[in-house]
Amino acid sequence: MKYNLSEITELIKNRRTIYPKFYSSRKVHKEIIEHLIRNATWAPTHGNTQPWRFKVYREESRKELSVKLGDLYKELTPENLFKEEKLKKIIARPFLSSVAIVICMKRGDNEKIPEIEEVQAVACAVQNMCLTATAYGLGSFWSSPKIIYSDQMKSYLKLKSEDKCLGILYLGYPTIDWPKGQRKPIEYLTEWND
Repeated sequence: MKYNLSEITELIKNRRTIYPKFYSSRKVHKEIIEHLIRNATWAPTHGNTQPWRFKVYREESRKELSVKLGDLYKELTPENLFKEEKLKKIIARPFLSSVAIVICMKRGDNEKIPEIEEVQAVACAVQNMCLTATAYGLGSFWSSPKIIYSDQMKSYLKLKSEDKCLGILYLGYPTIDWPKGQRKPIEYLTEWND
């Protein structure tokens, strides 16, 4: 074997969503963030379009992101669906995290490549980031409230009309024990055709 498959399997199986409310105040160093992003760029991408784009918010810039998310939630949420508790979470998450990385998709020029394949490439890039975060012992949470898909968010991020915001990846060192997980056996999920 070229790589230690048992370690790779354990890393994949141990990746967990850990919410920012469970992060400590310990800072994630810039070098670690850069490593996550470098690993993200090795995701598969049809036509090598590399559609992923990352906007990193740390330190004081988290306030700007927090304010914008809160404003968008208030502006775009219908009154009957508005929840004060949800607003508080949206505003707090950037501050509870050491870093917030806004995940974007830049649509490639090759129109033969369907948009869904660009979205899938970005999702693979995020998985690479989450796996790398897990290897560092970092908690990660890929948040995708409806407001991030809005034209207003696109404008705030200076994205073109064909580009998309696909979520915010929050990172931090957990204050809780690493959560356990489970998955359905593959027998329930797989159809074999020989």
